[in-house]
Amino acid sequence: MNNVKIDMEMVNELEEKCIKIRKDLVNFIYRIGMGHLGGELSMVEVAVALYYKYMKYDPKNPKWEERDRFVLSKGHCSETLYTIFSDLGMYTMDYMVDHFETLDTAVFGMHSNRKYVPAIEASAGSLGHGFPIALGMALAARKQNKNWRTFVFVGDGEMNEGTNWEAIMAAGHYQLGNLVAIVDKNGLQMTGTTSEVMGLDPLDKKLEAFGWDVIEIDGNDMKAVCEAFASLPASDPAIRRRPIFVIANTTKGKCVDFMEGNVKWHGGGIAKQQLDEALVCINNSRKGK
Repeated sequence: MNNVKIDMEMVNELEEKCIKIRKDLVNFIYRIGMGHLGGELSMVEVAVALYYKYMKYDPKNPKWEERDRFVLSKGHCSETLYTIFSDLGMYTMDYMVDHFETLDTAVFGMHSNRKYVPAIEASAGSLGHGFPIALGMALAARKQNKNWRTFVFVGDGEMNEGTNWEAIMAAGHYQLGNLVAIVDKNGLQMTGTTSEVMGLDPLDKKLEAFGWDVIEIDGNDMKAVCEAFASLPASDPAIRRRPIFVIANTTKGKCVDFMEGNVKWHGGGIAKQQLDEALVCINNSRKGK
């Protein structure tokens, strides 16, 4: 990873995209009245880097057979993906608001549903289910001799779930080099800090013991995120090697001062005054300001 050279102009463009996505996201949550902004804001850099640069993906053809698969296992943060889908031209923001958890015309929900949103690879809700699904996708690619890669994004609180560790063990056993897992390690979950609720560390050593290669980064530093994804070896289903786990150390509520590191912003709505303050914070998060 140290030998990877990153185009800083590209990094700057992705950082600017993160600002737009965060602004659109807080406006979206304000309009629909409910979200999980803490974890939705902490995952922006990783999601933006994947969808705008490092995933093989066509927003005009979300079921393209050769696409890379992205499974958002921490599905309560689906609004970040919806916001990205809107920015990519798949839906207008007004359409998403009008069809969010409505009685008769619901398309978008607090937890994503693949039956209604074609760009969603796996329906989410119960934590710990996305990782096993992603494991199955990676195994299917091997069986079908397909070069696409599977990414799965989990929360650190979600790592309490035993199904995740079963999938981690199986991926190591099958040497699924076409599987990349990312954990949004923001240190907070619904009821407190992850260290208080169920300590994860030393997470890197645990994952290595289960047969994974580990990359640890600042998950809110776009250059570091790009270096991690640019360093991934080509996806080849015929090659058996250790799967890769990216530990993305992030800040819950990133770029909004009154949300950062505040467990109260795990879930809930946002009032107009808070929205205005949040937008100022996000604008001021540009480097050099």
